[in-house]
Amino acid sequence: MRIGKQDNARTAIATSDEDSITVRGHDLVSDLIGEIDFTDYFWLLVCGIRPTDTQKTMMNACLVAIAEHGLVPSVQAARMTLAAAPEAWQGAMAAGLLGMGSVVAGSSETAGRYLAEVVAAGGDEAAAVASLEALKAARQKVPGLGHPQHSSGDPRAEKLLEIADKIGVSGQHVTALRLLGAKAPGIMNRPLPINVSGAIPAVILDAGWPLEAMKAVPLLARAGGLAAHLYEESQRPIGFILSHNADLAITYDGLTTK
Repeated sequence: MRIGKQDNARTAIATSDEDSITVRGHDLVSDLIGEIDFTDYFWLLVCGIRPTDTQKTMMNACLVAIAEHGLVPSVQAARMTLAAAPEAWQGAMAAGLLGMGSVVAGSSETAGRYLAEVVAAGGDEAAAVASLEALKAARQKVPGLGHPQHSSGDPRAEKLLEIADKIGVSGQHVTALRLLGAKAPGIMNRPLPINVSGAIPAVILDAGWPLEAMKAVPLLARAGGLAAHLYEESQRPIGFILSHNADLAITYDGLTTK
């Protein structure tokens, strides 16, 4: 059974023959291995062209900002998976990445799409206010704003925006984010600082990264953090401690047999 379109059997990413391997038009051996760093390569792989120095600086900053954030749910899932299956690093890594959704880590994509909508609506104060009022009426959260711990301001977001300003990246998306950050507390009637999940898409979209590949940024970054947690788990395991304490923290309130 054939499902979906059958008339686009092509890829522009890589090919090989008996003598060479070509990636995005570059010879892997002579042009890339030992000649390019991984951030350059990541941008080249996804976008098809090497980044400018400015784009590379911004991407590096974003990857460093989001790679590690402690024992968040995705990390706990990965560590407990490795505790249960110590031979399956790939399964544990997958468990952690699968846990990156719209609330934790993967929220950069949601914020990026929201910022793109505000920019498409004009990207000015009027567009920001109208969007915030619509979210308030629908009783929805503002993507990219607010943080349960950093209520007075997310230092990672502040640093990313500072870098974007310094190297000349800041554009429409950063402007829209700042307008949202300025107007949201008054409209939503609570503190809503710009968070790192809002800053990442703002600065990297302004740097020229495609919106459709936004989720790749936190996924790649967190893979590095997960590798650290999985290595530590293999040496100093806490997965079963996490599991045990989760069991102790939850009270059963279902039916009983007595």
